[in-house]
Amino acid sequence: MRPFPAFRRLAGPILPAVLFALLAACAPERAGDAGASAQLAPARYTMVANGETVGHLRAEADGDALRVDFHVDNNGRGPKHRETLRLSEAGGPLAWEIDGTSLMGGPVEERYRYEDGRASWYSQADSGETAAEAPPLYVVNDASPWALIVYERLLRAQPGQAIDVVPGGRLRREEVTALPGIGEGLSLVRIVGLDLAPEYLVLDRDGAAFAVLGSSGTAIREGEEDLAAALRAAVDDAETARNLALQRRLAARHEAGFAVRDVRLLDARAGALSAPATVVVRDGRIDAVLAADAPLDEALAVYEGEGGTLLPGLHDMHAHTSIETGWWYLAAGVTTIRDMGNDNRRLADLMWRIEAGELAGPRIVRNGFLEGRSPYSARNGVVADTLEEALQAVRDYARDGFWQIKIYNSMNPEWIPAIADEAHRLGLGVTGHVPAFATPDAMIEAGFDEIAHFNQLALGWVLEDGEDTRTPLRLTAMARLADLDLRSSPRVARTLALMRERGTALDTTAVILERLMLSRAGGGAADRALVSGMSPGGEHFLDHMPVSYRRFRYRTYVPELTPETDRAYHAALEKMIEAMALLHAHGIRLLPGTDDGTGFTVHREIELYARALGNAAALRAGTIGAAEYLGRADEYGTLAPGQAADFFLVPGDPLQDINAIRQVRLVSRAGQVYQPAAIYEALGVRPFVAAAVRVR
Repeated sequence: MRPFPAFRRLAGPILPAVLFALLAACAPERAGDAGASAQLAPARYTMVANGETVGHLRAEADGDALRVDFHVDNNGRGPKHRETLRLSEAGGPLAWEIDGTSLMGGPVEERYRYEDGRASWYSQADSGETAAEAPPLYVVNDASPWALIVYERLLRAQPGQAIDVVPGGRLRREEVTALPGIGEGLSLVRIVGLDLAPEYLVLDRDGAAFAVLGSSGTAIREGEEDLAAALRAAVDDAETARNLALQRRLAARHEAGFAVRDVRLLDARAGALSAPATVVVRDGRIDAVLAADAPLDEALAVYEGEGGTLLPGLHDMHAHTSIETGWWYLAAGVTTIRDMGNDNRRLADLMWRIEAGELAGPRIVRNGFLEGRSPYSARNGVVADTLEEALQAVRDYARDGFWQIKIYNSMNPEWIPAIADEAHRLGLGVTGHVPAFATPDAMIEAGFDEIAHFNQLALGWVLEDGEDTRTPLRLTAMARLADLDLRSSPRVARTLALMRERGTALDTTAVILERLMLSRAGGGAADRALVSGMSPGGEHFLDHMPVSYRRFRYRTYVPELTPETDRAYHAALEKMIEAMALLHAHGIRLLPGTDDGTGFTVHREIELYARALGNAAALRAGTIGAAEYLGRADEYGTLAPGQAADFFLVPGDPLQDINAIRQVRLVSRAGQVYQPAAIYEALGVRPFVAAAVRVR
């Protein structure tokens, strides 16, 4: 699976004539700004992801309303819905109606209205109303990219280009740079405060939106698709500059070294805490572990641990990282990730900059993404049309220092033995999804060293021949686990025996499966017979988060939900926990991963492991266990002299209360010190716990 928010921030299109006409009174003049007549024709835009067309965005004026048709199909997923909206003369929404389906096919029904001095709404996330003298800016929960155009036009007219929004939060518009080398009169702007990273738009010389660029795609004027890559590069440059500045401000480098005093060290192998101690770091490595009251070199910077616990840095063994995710990972104490598929060129540059200390981020172990060609192909890494192309991709990945090959859904299963043989010959492991119409057992026998995602393994126990896992069935069929007896099923027994015999590991991503199966809409359209609300774990951090991210998490992701299927998904989640315990008991290595990028989800993944395996085993899996699997335990994963200084400080004891890992006060990544409270403040998030005190 790709990360569940893959289309949450897909970028949007041009504002058509009806909106420019309504906003003309408040929009600042720009060179060449003409009347709206040229904008009255129907608007058509192309959605582009990784250089390929994945959908469209089309709009037509209908009297004083705008009607929008939004359709994305990427790897069998994507939002598909229609909108009707009306704006005031000042640009504030008067009405907004959205109907359709979301990323994974869940129903979307959202309504907003402003009348008689009151704004009211319901969505997949929430419902509410508030008094307002004038139409406020409503942040839509399930909008097409068109919403970003509405926001940008209204923000442009505000003092300071910032505005408070309904149902909460504050947005700010920033002008970034002109783009003379890409197109005449184009310029780049960004909107801050919606989500985990800024949203970017490209404007033309008249102030109309030429394109909007999100982390997973670009919406660009139809006929201008050839410029999408250049615009994406411009956004990458802008984000790099922003993050370079944040790193200079937020990373503390102590040339003479530093110490964290009065802490108990977690021995993850033994599942025990040390006596109170002081850890001394020099040149990015742990130099010494001393008694808590030992005298210290006057040249050292000193942080007070106040009796808290120092843990080795956590791992996310299933990530798709970006320049923005580094901050979210470090603030959560995650110091190593395994990237399971990315833009290979950008990832290489990001890794170089992180290791050079220019950018913030965890250590990154790269896997090479390898997909086969089909109508459902994921546009990531390499998409191979022939076996020879797939084998050449393996050779290229080996040459460039990748660690494993990751197979995806549309790969021809008949090619797997040859791909695995070539990968193993070159020293690479093989992991991934089970290709459509194959089984996990067959792929393990063909050469998989690991299965990615618990559902990819479990589908082998519940699917019938001929069912297509390139569709959302790879999620929805998880409900069938509810009726499966794990201990008496011949399919389960055979898989367990095969994995134990071959030493096959499982990258669980339990947290993302929990979220997809158990998140329920909290708005007025929710079926009250269902168990409603966000998936477990979100209560620890969502109230601190930006408005769009927070509201996105309060929704139903699975389609056609009934009280019966709702109960089945909840039972399936419990069966997943039971299966994790069973796999662990059979000696099968479990790898905590998230398929996300916030760091908060790593905490929830470890918490789910604690439910299945106990606190000590969960912490072991997320620290030294993952380091051992990656072959890096000699470098990091324990708190001993000579090891890299990758660790984090919490005030409690996670062996007694696993939730203690959420209260991160200080993080060291190769000796660079970060204060999560300062990181969160810079990202627009309310901090969770006070920073560790530096006494000198």
